[in-house]
Amino acid sequence: MQDEHCHGPIWTALYPQGANGDISTETQPHVTELSMKPSILTFLWILLCISCSQQGPHHTKTDLTQYADPFIGTAYVGHTHPAAQLPFGMVQVGPDTGTDQWEHCSGYYAGDSSIIGFSHTHLSGTGCPDMGDIMFMPVTGDVTFSRGEKDDPSTGYRSGFSHDSEEAHPGYYKVLLDDSHIKVELTATERTGFHRYTFPASEEAGLVIDMEHGINDQPVETYLRLLNDTTVIGKRRSTGFVADHTWYFYAVFSKPVKEMFSFAEDVISDKKQIEGKNAKFFLRFSTEQDEPLMIKVALSTVSTDGARRNMEKEIAGWDFEKVKAEAIAVWNRYLHRIKVVPRDEGQKISFYTALYHTLLMPNIITDTDGSYRLPDGTLIEDKEERYTNFSLWDTYRATHPFYLLMYPDKNAGFVQSMLDLYRQRGVLCTNEYGQNETWCMIGNHAVPVVAEAYLKKALTENRDLAAEAIFQSLTTSHPKSDWEMYDQYGYYPFDLLPVESVSRTLEHCYDDYCAALMAALVNDPEKEAFFKKRSDNFKNLFDPATKMMRGRNSNGKWRTPFDSFLLSHASTSGGDYTEGNAWQYTWHLQHDVPALLHLMGSKDDFEKKLDSLFFLDVRSLGGGFHEDVTGMIGQYAHGNEPSHHISYLYNYTDHPYKTQEIIRQIFDRFYLPTRDGLSGNDDCGQMSAWYIFSAIGFYPVNPASGEYLIGAPQFHEITLHLPNDKTFEMKANHLSDTHKYIRSAKLNGKPLSSFKITYEEIKNGGKLEFEMTDIKGETGDHQ
Repeated sequence: MQDEHCHGPIWTALYPQGANGDISTETQPHVTELSMKPSILTFLWILLCISCSQQGPHHTKTDLTQYADPFIGTAYVGHTHPAAQLPFGMVQVGPDTGTDQWEHCSGYYAGDSSIIGFSHTHLSGTGCPDMGDIMFMPVTGDVTFSRGEKDDPSTGYRSGFSHDSEEAHPGYYKVLLDDSHIKVELTATERTGFHRYTFPASEEAGLVIDMEHGINDQPVETYLRLLNDTTVIGKRRSTGFVADHTWYFYAVFSKPVKEMFSFAEDVISDKKQIEGKNAKFFLRFSTEQDEPLMIKVALSTVSTDGARRNMEKEIAGWDFEKVKAEAIAVWNRYLHRIKVVPRDEGQKISFYTALYHTLLMPNIITDTDGSYRLPDGTLIEDKEERYTNFSLWDTYRATHPFYLLMYPDKNAGFVQSMLDLYRQRGVLCTNEYGQNETWCMIGNHAVPVVAEAYLKKALTENRDLAAEAIFQSLTTSHPKSDWEMYDQYGYYPFDLLPVESVSRTLEHCYDDYCAALMAALVNDPEKEAFFKKRSDNFKNLFDPATKMMRGRNSNGKWRTPFDSFLLSHASTSGGDYTEGNAWQYTWHLQHDVPALLHLMGSKDDFEKKLDSLFFLDVRSLGGGFHEDVTGMIGQYAHGNEPSHHISYLYNYTDHPYKTQEIIRQIFDRFYLPTRDGLSGNDDCGQMSAWYIFSAIGFYPVNPASGEYLIGAPQFHEITLHLPNDKTFEMKANHLSDTHKYIRSAKLNGKPLSSFKITYEEIKNGGKLEFEMTDIKGETGDHQ
């Protein structure tokens, strides 16, 4: 991958190319000499990587990966994983402990005590399970091709393990398999997973490759081929939550295969290749005590040859420690963009883990030569980096605004990938995984992501195409966006649309607001007027009697009876709201909070309603699934995205200290440096991005506006090393457990004139300084 600041011969040397160590498609010579322990050269490589990590505007010797804990969020409902990968990498190689329950969305759950194997693709923090492709599992002795039962690993190749033997840092994972006493270590480059297995003394060391294995999906087409005695190639095509995705792989072993057994229910082509829906290999190797077997496994959407080229480009030779050190260096480049002075060490771990989690997805799909293949088999060769896995219902709120501020080059690649998807499909993506549109969530929230990039001038290329994509997506009907019905009524009537009628209407309003801004940017007054008017449709669902956003039918009648506390989950129980209730969605008005205040009647009415939201501890579950509505403070649900901006809305009242109070409560309760430390699905980094922004002291309530609302800083100091080589510093004087309220705030030495700060003010660099107090309600200069 290209690093954004480390240039020159040092960085080039980290990814050596050429004949030495290259892999040919022809038969490989047996590996006869391997250095099994880190050599002096290895340590020189590590020093070289550390030296590289110090290049650029923020020199330091601190290895920040020690503060990023991949295990945070792997228990309760966080749905994160400890797999080894690089930022936005194609490969996420790590353990799978389960595949068929909601807690296994990422494939790993801290409550499990056995490991099925180590697959190469994982989703981070999602609420739907998938991936888990290309699974390898080291074994000893004779095994069956069954993976075994969760509670009885001895019935198959699954193995028990203890969390005490696990270790994980960005780019590295280690565990001891209890049943076989095999030490497993994993690291990765962008497109290649690197395995190191240390076996006990045994002549029966083995490896299972199971192409049937996947996370809650079904294989459609698989094959495996022993290309020679050190190389296996294969393909896995599957369907599940992600409708249709295909991976090719190319795997090379540091030792020759001694014996091979194969299994497939369908077709056996020959002794060295099998095809079918569940192709599996069992390979045996000779090993000596403490002598590792190493495997490099590269992926590609294009072909096994594409995977081979990816491996040749990214890993030459067999120095596991060097590749691990390179991964650490890359992660440090990203983590060192932000320097923090926390209130305690736990905060530091929570912060850098949050930063780490924001950088796991989206994921690159292009090979090193720029090519990739669509699910229908079409080969694309445009030489640009392209990405998949866009959880936009979640990430438009804070994750993409964070990328735009701190990693704009990456965000540009994400936006251009979305525009490519528009070219291919005629509308922008909504929730796209594995290059497939899932239509899982509502809204058209590629619109704010694309619009924000152009409105903030982070992108200028393809501006007219971006505007066209936005306008078409908001006028061409597609699943969960029936524009004919919507334009006829000015809202979705619940008798015509029995699920999510209120939520869909409100989320359309924000997308329309962004479209109006984009129309103004491209000087299209007709479309600007159209979308601006339509962005006011929230007014059609505001019930003045209950002061709630409430469902209406096609005759304009309010839903009766009306339970404002009733949680809805469209896919399992129907209802007018998406993974929430009327209390949460009444505030889903990111673009025009003053209008909502006006609808409430007065500033005082607005504040009292907010108070009730955070106070009323009532549960009305009804039927269906509600495990993703978590992190509750009254009716506020921090574990789910529609609530994320609400705590900042006290800024529109006479008591902004209530925002400051609630933010501290959220930090203290819902972001802990433990496996169960997250209060909800991390959702591809959105939960983590909320933490990062809020730690600094502001949040993009309305991302496309270019404004951030002041909250309350949670760290003594935070310094942003911006991509334009400027720095933005935040300092919170007298911050403590009790001093959590803002007495005053200054920007570049001048009193902050409002409760907002702009993107341009941050981008230009400077200093935001808070004076903190333990007295709530003091008049602040920022008001």
